[in-house]
Amino acid sequence: AWDNFTPPAKPWKWCHSESYQGNPWRVSVTKELKRLVDGLIADGTVSSFEVSDSNNDPSQQINQIRAFIDKKCSIITSIPGSATALDDAVDAAAKAGIPFITAAGSITSPNAINVDSNYARWGYDMMTAIGKVKPDASVLVVEGIAGHPIVVQEKQGADKALAENKGLKVARTVNGNWTANVTKTVVLQAIATNPAPIDAVWTTGSESRVVAEAFAEAGRPAPLITGSITGDALGYWKANPDKYRFEGHAVLPGWTAQTLFRVGERMLDGQKPKLNTLLIPIPPVHAAELDKWYKDCMTPDAVSVFPVPPTDPMPEDVLDAYFANPAPTKGWDYSKVPDACAK
Repeated sequence: AWDNFTPPAKPWKWCHSESYQGNPWRVSVTKELKRLVDGLIADGTVSSFEVSDSNNDPSQQINQIRAFIDKKCSIITSIPGSATALDDAVDAAAKAGIPFITAAGSITSPNAINVDSNYARWGYDMMTAIGKVKPDASVLVVEGIAGHPIVVQEKQGADKALAENKGLKVARTVNGNWTANVTKTVVLQAIATNPAPIDAVWTTGSESRVVAEAFAEAGRPAPLITGSITGDALGYWKANPDKYRFEGHAVLPGWTAQTLFRVGERMLDGQKPKLNTLLIPIPPVHAAELDKWYKDCMTPDAVSVFPVPPTDPMPEDVLDAYFANPAPTKGWDYSKVPDACAK
């Protein structure tokens, strides 16, 4: 859809359409994206950076995208709240010559460029990991925001793994909305109404600490928890090594924002993506190597601290392969990414 795209003249107007800012992960994505775009503002490449937030209301997000089109944004980056609802708005942006680039959730319009990961594979890998540790485990399933594109993909992967691991049994499925207080409440309710042992908790968010806390508060044995590693979880593990068992990945806000920025900048630079979905590998995090991810500032209440991978999960030469006419991303240097403990 973008083979004949002619980039707009500089300075560019960068607009970001968020569907939710109600958890630290999403806020951190916006913060890192702003840091990177601010670098382009400093050298005159970009004139402004504007953010909208629809708070999980797809119709509101559509209106905000259409407002960005009217404002003649040069590019719209987005974490979409729906896989299908935004298609018409994205098509309208394309008609106006505005690239629409998503992260953390793909949309179905062929005019979108989705910077995503294989979340079905992630869901599958996490459920498979539970099966390897305890083939007859009773599993509590904690999903994110109902209807979100990633939630649907992760569930497909988990279901495939459950079909292959016949001994695994789902004790209950709840929605934690990728939000700590909601997750803790629904997990405590599930534990209270399920007196039988729960061996593992399959989650898809950054809330593993509150899951571990819920089991500890209920006086239940520590389950194996899957999900995405966070600073508060590492802090909880450091303080309570016997109460926190983890096997998962690092679906981090930092590299989510960085890959979104890099693909956006390259498109505005005139580079042509070969595909409309670019799959970014998700770094694995194993129980035996939690100490490698831990930093001193990570305490059990450090909910806004996220680990930073020691090396770039998406090196520039790998990103080059996604573009027909690759060139280095302007304004990008992994060595300048702030440390996890940077204020």
